[in-house]
Amino acid sequence: MAGSRSQFKQQRNKENRETRPHATHKFARISDRKARIVLEQIKGRDVVSAKAILDYNPRYGAYLVGKVLKSAVANAEENHSLDTSELFVEEVIANQGPTLKRIQPRAKGRAYRINKRTSHITIILNER
Repeated sequence: MAGSRSQFKQQRNKENRETRPHATHKFARISDRKARIVLEQIKGRDVVSAKAILDYNPRYGAYLVGKVLKSAVANAEENHSLDTSELFVEEVIANQGPTLKRIQPRAKGRAYRINKRTSHITIILNER
């Protein structure tokens, strides 16, 4: 058995690495459910129409998703040398991140818990 444990890990990670252009926003201060509402609107669309949808969407999630989409397009241009007019949103992911737990004082010395949820937003692009 040749090779060390770290070499096996490097080989495994190289095989599982994402080859399509993508971008991720980790620890976004929005719940994953609210982010998914916006992400489902742009899934499968070309980049130009996805940007237009996000620009005119009043939700805060649209602002965050717009930044991730812009980053993914820049990654496609710089790292993969792809033409932006041919790109479309192939896959969108909003996973739950860590929850910030806060306390709200209430009457009679009680305390209510407030959960400030975070999410990890990922957008994966591809060429038509």
